[in-house]
Amino acid sequence: MSLRRQGTTLFTAILVLVATTVIVQLWLLTVSTEALLSGQTKTLVPAAGGSTVLLFINAALLRYVFRVDHEIDHELAKKD
Repeated sequence: MSLRRQGTTLFTAILVLVATTVIVQLWLLTVSTEALLSGQTKTLVPAAGGSTVLLFINAALLRYVFRVDHEIDHELAKKD
């Protein structure tokens, strides 16, 4: 399997993970908005904490994608 194809497979898998975490964040936003409107403020802090954790996960995945892309570019430049 070529290095570029491995990078594409890795990027696709990470994109699926990011999409999943974004969907969970949207769900957390919906739940916290409904809780706020109904006066149940006990769920707001855990929802914000969970969303913050998912934000950091997405940022780490993005950083990982950039690092792997940079390494693949260097490997392909060495081959040429």
